[in-house]
Parts: sequence; C-alpha cells; structure tokens
Amino acid sequence: MNSEQVLARFRESNALLDGHFLLSSGLHSGTYLQCALALQYPVDAGAFGSELAGRFLDESIETVASPAIGGLVIGYAVAQALNVRFIWTERQNGEMTVRRGFSIRPGERILVVEDVITTGGSTRECIAAIGQNGGTVLAAASIIDRSGGRADVGVPRISLAMLDVPSFTPDECPLCARGDIAIKPGSRTSK
Repeated sequence: MNSEQVLARFRESNALLDGHFLLSSGLHSGTYLQCALALQYPVDAGAFGSELAGRFLDESIETVASPAIGGLVIGYAVAQALNVRFIWTERQNGEMTVRRGFSIRPGERILVVEDVITTGGSTRECIAAIGQNGGTVLAAASIIDRSGGRADVGVPRISLAMLDVPSFTPDECPLCARGDIAIKPGSRTSK
C-alpha cells in the first residue's frame, strides 16, 4: 500500500476533510483527518495495521502502545498483525499515564502507534509515560504524518502517508482572519 492508496482510502471514506478546523494540538488547519471514519471497517483497520506492522517485522517488538483515544484502533490492528500485546496510555489529571492495570517489564521493547501525527505531542507524552514505567520505545508509527516529516518524537518513526499541511496558532490563522469559524469534528462541534 503506497501513500496515494492510503490517501485515496481516506478520501473514499470521507476521512480527509477541507474547511477550518481546530486540531487537538490547539492549532488551526484547513485540512482535517477524521481517522475514525477511515478505521470504521475492520478490513481497512486491518490493512493499515498490517502495512505498518510489516515495517517492523525484524525489530523484535514485544508490545504495541498507543495514546488514547485516537491511536487505539490502529494500535490494536498493528499489535494483532505482529501478534504481540497491546496497551495504551491515557490522560489522568492532564498527564499521560499507563493505567488500567497495565504493567511494563524493564526494557520491554515497545512500538508506539498513532493514527495521525501533527506535532508529535501525544506520541512524545506516550513515550515518556512508557519510559517512566521502564519500557524501551524502539520506534513510532502512524498512518498519516501531516507534519511533512518535521515532527520530532525522539525515536525513529515512519508513516504510511505524508502530508505537508500547514497548521497555525489561532492568532496567526489566515482562516480566522477571514472570519471563518474553526470547528472540531468528532465529539465537540465548534470553538
């Protein structure tokens, strides 16, 4: 599966949107990736997961971890394709933590998987939480890298497709300057 095929699948499932969007990072953008739509069918999640897993077959990955909530479906699909354990991190009192009774062995070899990387913030927080619990993050992966390759997460990382989509702080956003209202697709509608 090449980059064009990945992006075509996102377009076919209406997961690649144009407009004025508030990203989870707090930045604004004219492009939004609604990965929930791209992953709603298990066959698609499995195909993306298998493709990502294939890039790590020689890495002796013991566990896949993802930050909740966006990385859960694709992280599970990658873990299933690698036939390894899957865990996740989530925010508790504003801090990314390992919860739900998950434990990590000292030095456990972990791959962190996200749906989309924009700034890399959630991935870095997930990596930090794993490190605080003794794990060793070997690499990170995502379906889409919308940073154009600029996001640094502190470990090697790959993606199935890369977009160079500009993001803006609200005070520098040209869409805001035009008077367009930013929306946050998903559970919240607008800001």
